[in-house]
Amino acid sequence: MRRLMVLLILVFGANVFAQSIEHSIIVKDIETQLPIDNAMVVVMKTKQVLLSNEQGKVTFVLNGASNIQVSEMDYESQTVRWATLKDDDFVIYLKNKNNKLVEVVLSKESPQKILQKIVSNSAKKLSTPYRLKVYVREFFMLDNKYSYYNDGLVNFQFSGNKKKATTTLLVEQNRSYGLLETDVSTDLRGYNLNNIMENYCNLNYFQPVLDQKNKKDYDYIIKGHPNNKSYYVMKITPLNKSKKGIDSFEVVYDPEKRIIMEFSCALIPANLDKIDEKPVIGSKNIIKSIVRVNYRLDGTDYYVLSSNEEIAYNLTLKDRIKNIQVRNSFVTTTFNKQNFTYRESDVFKEKTLFNKRNKILTNYWDISG
Repeated sequence: MRRLMVLLILVFGANVFAQSIEHSIIVKDIETQLPIDNAMVVVMKTKQVLLSNEQGKVTFVLNGASNIQVSEMDYESQTVRWATLKDDDFVIYLKNKNNKLVEVVLSKESPQKILQKIVSNSAKKLSTPYRLKVYVREFFMLDNKYSYYNDGLVNFQFSGNKKKATTTLLVEQNRSYGLLETDVSTDLRGYNLNNIMENYCNLNYFQPVLDQKNKKDYDYIIKGHPNNKSYYVMKITPLNKSKKGIDSFEVVYDPEKRIIMEFSCALIPANLDKIDEKPVIGSKNIIKSIVRVNYRLDGTDYYVLSSNEEIAYNLTLKDRIKNIQVRNSFVTTTFNKQNFTYRESDVFKEKTLFNKRNKILTNYWDISG
């Protein structure tokens, strides 16, 4: 009996230690030897999705073995066997597709019609019920100084009617910290998390360019993707850049499946030299607005993979101009078709994590990619 108890303790202890093993991978360009950021790393056993940071690094904890799949749109994908991952900070090299020939795509269908169809089809696929576990991070800057920071691990549950996605948000853990000694709470601004996730899934950013009234305000050009023969790139630029703030777009899409794989939207600020109006006290002049969203297609599953959104504006006061900037990013770590159960009191109904008390349950931030 004593031997059996000792054996059980040893087996249990081995399992505990196995669960706590931490692994790191660095993704690099095989030719330049430079790190590749935003490379997608999938732990095949757990289906966990990570994105490499500026150093090309991801870190994760795994119990047992798993093959690792690494991909980036401009590089050839690679699946690495677990047996080769022996050392910490193991380096995986990706080869650039290096297909530099870019051809203009000609079509009998107008670019506006093509855009309308891929936006409609993508939004329809994104409105199906599922849930995402997302790492969210946000910076607040006041007068060009980093002033406040928050991040968290949250769950978005999606419900929709094939036309429009709606989200329910549950916060798993979060933390917020002031970065200055001075109190900036009266100026603090943040993104509405439900709002921007719904914007990404309903593709609301395309509403101005899809409006028939604005049909003649934009120039369209479609080219083959320089590094992926399966994708096209549509560039949409405003014809009159002197107008008071107008967006330009770049859309990477699959022409066969008619779905968006990536899009970026950037506000072109108005030409201030051609505006005679003086700023009114309390008015906001947007000087920068950038959105970039990546989507993932995994079999029949299609969802938001990552996003970066940034806004900067000048707030006119009586005695000075105050500069405010907010930067937000999402990284999806887990996709699941099974809904979670929750109480109504568990639902996060505030707009931003700045409004929630710190809740730290694990060392997720020490091991996340």
